[in-house]
Amino acid sequence: MGEHRMGRFRVWTPLLFSFILIVGMVLGFNLRDTLRNKRDIDAIIQRNDRLEEIIDLINAKYVDSVDGNVLYSDAISGILSHLDPHTVYIPADKLDEVNEDLEGGFFGIGVEFSIIRDTIQVTSVIENGPAEHAGVEIGDQLVKVNDSTVAGRQVTSARIMKLLKGKQHSRVYVTLRQPLTGRIKQIPIERDVVPVFSVEAGIMLDSITGFIKINRFSATTYEEFAKALKKLKAQGLKQLVLDLRDNPGGYLDDATNIADEFLDDEKLIVYTKGRHTQRVDYNADRDGMFEKGKLAILVDESSASASEILAGAIQDWDRGIIVGRRTFGKGLVQEQYEMEDGAALRLTIAHYYTPSGRSIQRSFAKGKEAYEADFTKRFENGELTGTDSFASADTTHYYTAKHRLVYGGGGIHPDVYVAYDTARLSATFLNMIYSEELKNTLWDYFIRHRDVLKFRNVRAYDKEFAGEDDIVAAYMAALSESSRLIAKRILQEPEHNAYFRLQLRAQLARLLFHDNGYYYINTQKDNVVQRAIQTLDNNNNYLKIIGG
Repeated sequence: MGEHRMGRFRVWTPLLFSFILIVGMVLGFNLRDTLRNKRDIDAIIQRNDRLEEIIDLINAKYVDSVDGNVLYSDAISGILSHLDPHTVYIPADKLDEVNEDLEGGFFGIGVEFSIIRDTIQVTSVIENGPAEHAGVEIGDQLVKVNDSTVAGRQVTSARIMKLLKGKQHSRVYVTLRQPLTGRIKQIPIERDVVPVFSVEAGIMLDSITGFIKINRFSATTYEEFAKALKKLKAQGLKQLVLDLRDNPGGYLDDATNIADEFLDDEKLIVYTKGRHTQRVDYNADRDGMFEKGKLAILVDESSASASEILAGAIQDWDRGIIVGRRTFGKGLVQEQYEMEDGAALRLTIAHYYTPSGRSIQRSFAKGKEAYEADFTKRFENGELTGTDSFASADTTHYYTAKHRLVYGGGGIHPDVYVAYDTARLSATFLNMIYSEELKNTLWDYFIRHRDVLKFRNVRAYDKEFAGEDDIVAAYMAALSESSRLIAKRILQEPEHNAYFRLQLRAQLARLLFHDNGYYYINTQKDNVVQRAIQTLDNNNNYLKIIGG
């Protein structure tokens, strides 16, 4: 019996020692990691203590007075200068302002205004907003906000916005003057949510071509886009021009949700991955509202991030054509982390990749200055003004679904290249179009003639409006003698004259029909929009481009 027990002991002894050895190794590794983490934490504390000590010494001993907050801010800037150009620190006093555009709204009274001759003129009243309910009208002049006078040379848009914004359901008293009668009225307005729209326009350009302009991807962009697309489909939409020019990006989810309206069969839209983050795939997962019609996406050198994700997915699946100029080249994903003092850090945590596997992030190896000077470089080498001279930094070959060759490493390259219209790049000519004199002339014309500027819609306005000559004459009369001579010389050129008149009609249309009116008129001479429409209308050319 004893020998039997000893035999069993000899059999189990090696296994027991092995088990003890394994447990010891596990404990050892865990203890090592714990100690290493402790050393890392100690090192971090020491580094923080050193920073505190240096700033305390400067405050206590430095020869001149120094703002400690500025020193901290500079220290943060120094740290971030070693990272990518899109990792940014947002101070607490700037965070609300930065977040407003992306969140899609703020608390205010719901008006748009313009400063004309040192006076705040209400140029638009948001439908069903607090101001409309309180009786504010387009053309009213804002004289006071509560007890603060808001007129004169010192008035700024930032100051007015600060006075009009406030907590939800708080009350503000505005004093308004009616411009023609001079009647003064004081109105109490209860602040509420004021939407910040990211879809600027959704209109039919002709009987089958719709146009949607998105200026950024905010928390409400997909909802706005879906509403606009549904409305255009009801008006006969067969082909769509989606304008993402000057769109810096924003929320990834809104871009992928819009892509889902164009792509079918659970197609991959984009994927992200980073050193500390696993790969995440974003796929089409529902029936889209526009999976079959012809599609053109407009891009330029200011289309970035989420705009490039959407354009890249459409291009890689040969779902539509990309028209314009090479995009910005931002293929990095940021996540926002709130700081204890109310500030925030937007930290790059991953790269994103289009369905074909390409990263379109431009190199920032030469530093932020060179990175930010890319626009100037593109202009100087002729890429923006007539030479489609894109030289890819990433020479790896990527292929679309129909085996079209595409490249990464420098933005999304368009399928149909359209250069800047250099005839309209003259600084003097642009100064005329966006001058205070023209803005004031148009506003005066609108106020004086608003009772007769009654048109059924923007199409009727486009056909029937006949006041251009009067506006041009009033504009010329408002100029100094020297400026008038320059303006006359410029407008002697037929092309400049036609474009100038189109722009004044477009700006007046914005007062009458909001942004939809402006874009309906302006797109008539927009060379990128017109090239997109020509390509969509030519079925053979369209199919040839997308590999059909």
